[in-house]
Amino acid sequence: MRFIFKTNYAQDINIARHGGDKFWYSTLIILMLAMPLLIDDFYLGEISYVCILAIAGIGLMILSGYTGLASLGHAAFLGIGAYTHAFLLTNGIPFFASIPIVVIVSFMVGALIGIPILRLTGMYLAIATLALGFIAEHVFIKWEHFTGGNRGMPVPQPEIMGMSFYDSATFYYVCLAFLILSMFAAINILRSPTGRAFVAIRDSEIAAQSLGVNIGLYKALSFAISGAFTGLAGALLAHYIGYLAPDIFNIFLSLSLLLLIVVGGMGSLHGTVFGAIFVGYLPQLIAICRDYLPSSIGSQPGLEPMLFGLILVLFILYEPLGIYGRWVKIKLFFQLFPTYKKQTFKKQKVFTKSDRV
Repeated sequence: MRFIFKTNYAQDINIARHGGDKFWYSTLIILMLAMPLLIDDFYLGEISYVCILAIAGIGLMILSGYTGLASLGHAAFLGIGAYTHAFLLTNGIPFFASIPIVVIVSFMVGALIGIPILRLTGMYLAIATLALGFIAEHVFIKWEHFTGGNRGMPVPQPEIMGMSFYDSATFYYVCLAFLILSMFAAINILRSPTGRAFVAIRDSEIAAQSLGVNIGLYKALSFAISGAFTGLAGALLAHYIGYLAPDIFNIFLSLSLLLLIVVGGMGSLHGTVFGAIFVGYLPQLIAICRDYLPSSIGSQPGLEPMLFGLILVLFILYEPLGIYGRWVKIKLFFQLFPTYKKQTFKKQKVFTKSDRV
């Protein structure tokens, strides 16, 4: 078992806790860079989709996992990012100029929406964000000049150094690069005073306010930062889809993002990657299982949303710390073996915010 001896305060906010973290993360990055040489284009496209989901998960994790604010309409920011990016590319804006504009627009929209909506708490906040998702979908339908309405909108495929996004390897490397940059950006935000204020609000608004944290300002900032990350994911999702339509950014996509952070592990950036892998490959697993199920069950059109909801409920009841929490328990088990204590690995009671207050 590794013991970390801290000799200065800066070690509390280091990105890597020790040399082992640096080694394993470097090895993982090298493996991901070599992935196009190891697998075919179909699976490479699926991994690109997982990277996009992970970026969107980072955005929602900052809002819900670290600030403690529920959102049931985050697909709206995916739509804003996707349509803004497609509109800019269509009007001749280069790819690397369009991406910063998308992030800024998503940030500003998140701030404008966050200022009034985050005066609400609990169930009322969840209902308000759910309404936001429906409003955004309706706007995508009606604003035909910008989105194309119900007829949809094609997404131009740009070229980077002579390589088109139609090449799956090129698109994969772009998605992977943005995921790594997003992860580093999120880590630096969360270890800053701003991120500590987010966590303080999540744990206890009363205690945070008594320590001088401006609750309204940091809630709005959390919503804006979350919108920026999700808008970036939406821009990449536009290239993955290839043709945008309003019904893509529906309530089911918002619930999929919520499932991602809950299953992956609330309050953990590692959990966004675990959750993205789970949500990205679950539809493929369901499609395979349909062939082996009785026709009366396998042919049901609502099978996938039903399973998503069932998995969400089961994780909340039996594994509230998610996949990453289970991985931490397993790793600790082997580190302490054979001198572990059974009590260490019992499921701990997780209190809701109302219980703590």
